[in-house]
Formats: sequence, structure tokens, C-alpha cells
Amino acid sequence: MTRYLLAGGGTAGHVNPLLATADRLMLRAPDSVVLVLGTAEGLESRLVPERGYELSVIEKLPFPRRPNLAALKFPGRFATMVRGIEAVIRDRGIDVVVGFGGYVSAPAYLAARRAGVPIVVHEANARPGMANRLGSWLTRSVAVTFPRTPLRGARVTGMPLRAEIESIDRAGSRRAGYPAFGLDPTRLTLLVTGGSLGARSINETLAAAVPFVLGAGWQVLHISGTRADIAFPTLAGYVVLPYCNRMDLAIAVADLVVARAGSSTVSELTALGVPAVYVPLAIGNGEQRVNARDAVDGGAAVLVENADFTAEWVADQLLPLLQDRAAIAAMAASATAIGVRDGADRLVDLIEAAVAGSVLR
Repeated sequence: MTRYLLAGGGTAGHVNPLLATADRLMLRAPDSVVLVLGTAEGLESRLVPERGYELSVIEKLPFPRRPNLAALKFPGRFATMVRGIEAVIRDRGIDVVVGFGGYVSAPAYLAARRAGVPIVVHEANARPGMANRLGSWLTRSVAVTFPRTPLRGARVTGMPLRAEIESIDRAGSRRAGYPAFGLDPTRLTLLVTGGSLGARSINETLAAAVPFVLGAGWQVLHISGTRADIAFPTLAGYVVLPYCNRMDLAIAVADLVVARAGSSTVSELTALGVPAVYVPLAIGNGEQRVNARDAVDGGAAVLVENADFTAEWVADQLLPLLQDRAAIAAMAASATAIGVRDGADRLVDLIEAAVAGSVLR
């Protein structure tokens, strides 16, 4: 029986691949034990217990970026946190620590090193964060989603995808998706999403420009997000939902997607061969723009800066694309060539090799 400590959280970009990996580990060896290390503030505090995994909660301790009292106290608090995680590793008999980035991963890597336990690093974004940069110097088992991610000794595994996305039968799911969303199976579908909370600029632009899209013969499934606070027009062929709990069906019916460029979004769409228009949000270290780079360079996607994504851009740039079915088909083929569907299995292979004391090449 193998005991795994999976460290990561905060955002869906860290939690979702962590949970997909946990599920695949348990599928391969149901007698395994999975313990997740996270914080009380992150999404993991809700999502991990809902999935049936035990969550070990530690303090959220951001790295100080300016000299102040918190910076003076940081080294001592961080060292205490590392010792606490080391105690968990020893007490629970953990065999391997797998980190997915975020606040909890850095102390987990150091605790694993102190305890003499193998370390595996998975980086979801094309531009790695500080924790995984540290982790990559402590192990030779480093996995990345995107080929050009600059991490030492990285192996491309792709993104561990949710089972319902990884195993989707697009043809069958399309047949179920059209009636589920009230869509016309004879029309092409533009899926628009800014994530579960929504993206104000995307919402405002689509609300203003949707008549252009409908006029081009397309229909629109717009997942506006739970925080959307604008009035959307009521038009035939324009379906607006604040939240979608069947994104597998939404992606299945999509012939083109307009979305942010989070690593999970880019990975899911390329894995399923869905062309996209990415509108990256300039957050963090600008990783969203870099996440989309391989898809754009490979002909699977178009990138438009957030400030440029306007109704005028839709009329001048998106409409010609919507009217060019050959171009859409070529983008879909390019996405299929780039995408990775078996990221969960690839990462679990690397984890199992680390436990066995070998390194995959």
C-alpha cells in the first residue's frame, strides 16, 4: 500500500489537476492512501473533502515581497511549517510527496527533502511559479503541461484531466448536449466562458456583439459566471447560463470557444480538438498569455489581448473566421495534434517511478 501526500491548492488551476491525479492513483491501486495538503482559504478546503479525500490544513503563508514586520517573521514561521509537514510525513508513513504549486508546495518539498521522501513536481502553467522552481532543484521527477515551460529536468506529461473530460465521446455527448442546453443541432455553436465567476470584459463584449455572431448563422452558448451583473439581450439562438455543471457537454457541442487562457482550459480544449479564441487575463506573472502560446503557434487558436477584445474586434476579426469553415476545421485538426488526453496516466507513471526509485526518461 502506497501513501501519497499531494500538495497544492488555492485556485482551480492547482486543485483540479491534483484531484485528477488523486483519482487516477486510486483507480490504479484502490488500497492506496491519499492525503492532501492545503489551506483553509483555498478551493481545496471545499473540493477535496467533497471528492472524498482527507485534507491536512496548514497556514496560508505567502512569501513576503516587501520589507515589513511580516517579512521579519517569515523565516521562523516558514521553518515551523516545514517541521510540521515533516512530522506529518513521518507520522503517516508517506512514500512520496507530489506538489502542484501554490503556497503549500514549497514547504512540502523542503519537508520531504528533510524526511528523505521522493518528490514529484507538476507545473500546470507555461510560466512556473516560485514554489515549483524551488521543487525542480530538489528532484529529478519534474512534470510540465507545456513543452516550453522553463523548469530544470522537466518531462512533458500534459495536464491531468478530469475523467469526464478525458474520456468524452464528442459525437455522443453532442447528441446529449444540444437538447440539454436548448440548442439547434443543425447550427454551429460558439461557446463563450470566462470561468465559474465570469469575465466582465468578455461578457460585455459578447452582450454587445452577439447579433453579429447570430447573423453569421452561428448560435451561442454563453456561460456568464455567477458574478455577472450586466443585462444580456434575449435573442433566439443565444443561450446564457450563469453556471454550467456539465462542461463536458458544453465543450462537446462547441465548434469554437472564446475563453480565458488558464492552463486547464487550454489543455482541455486542445486535448479534445476544439479551436479557440483566447482572451488572456493579465494576472500573476502573465502566465495566461504564455499558456496559449503553443496553441496559437500551432494554428489551433487565435489570441486577442483583453483590452482589444471589443465588439469592433468581433465584427472585424471574429466574423470572418466564423464564416470560414475550412479555417475552423484546420484549427480543430491542429488542436488535436497538439493536445494531450492521457496527462493523468503520464503523471502517475512518473509518480510510480519516483516511488520505485527510478526516473522516467
